[in-house]
Amino acid sequence: MNAPLGVELDAVTHRFGRTEALTDVSLTLRPGVVTGLVGRNGAGKTTLLSLVAGLRPAQHGSVRVGGRDVWEDPAVTSRVALVRDRGGVLEDQRIRHTLTIHRALRPHWDEEYAVHLLERFGVPSRRRPEQLSTGQRSSLSAVLALASRAEVTLLDEVYLGMDAVARRMFYEELMADYAAHPRTIVLSSHLLDEVEDLFEDVVVLDRGRVVAAGDADTVRQQHSTGDHLASLTDVLVQVSSSSSPSTPGRTAR
Repeated sequence: MNAPLGVELDAVTHRFGRTEALTDVSLTLRPGVVTGLVGRNGAGKTTLLSLVAGLRPAQHGSVRVGGRDVWEDPAVTSRVALVRDRGGVLEDQRIRHTLTIHRALRPHWDEEYAVHLLERFGVPSRRRPEQLSTGQRSSLSAVLALASRAEVTLLDEVYLGMDAVARRMFYEELMADYAAHPRTIVLSSHLLDEVEDLFEDVVVLDRGRVVAAGDADTVRQQHSTGDHLASLTDVLVQVSSSSSPSTPGRTAR
């Protein structure tokens, strides 16, 4: 497996009709680090991840992975995996067909690990995705993300639908495989109390702007009062209530 790749966004602005999803976002995601992407619904998290994955071009600014523009560059996009709780599967065919496609698209795909994960999460490989429960669908997405071993792995709320036990297994597998196969991981999540200890860096979005970014402990310390160390939920509450559309974005180190 190649060395983890860094991600750079420079003055990125992206609109959907009259809605500005991202505004002048300049950001560096350090290679080989687990970064938390935090923000309320509609903050721009999914849009940002979609641009990094090359699913759409940035309307203004640039998005680079490993120093190269990601848009329409298969040599780059094959090394970036964006996984959500749904999508990326053949709904009406057995799961093994989906695994075959991912094996062809992902140069570091680990079939043996994928089968192990399906068994651990209790996802029956002979079924079709459309036959799975909500929790099993989310677990299947987690399997595709972990077994891809992509140099840049983007996880967009993949835990949705998982129960507490499945989420715990997912976090354990994520960190164990990250330790064995270092890569750049970005994890978007609303369950901050469960995942914040996984983050080395954090990016906080509010209304399409970066309002806090950098080392997770430093960001928490910057928003702490007295002897109480702020949680990431505390940080999110503070920046969401105090920021305005004119708040400048920040650049993570």
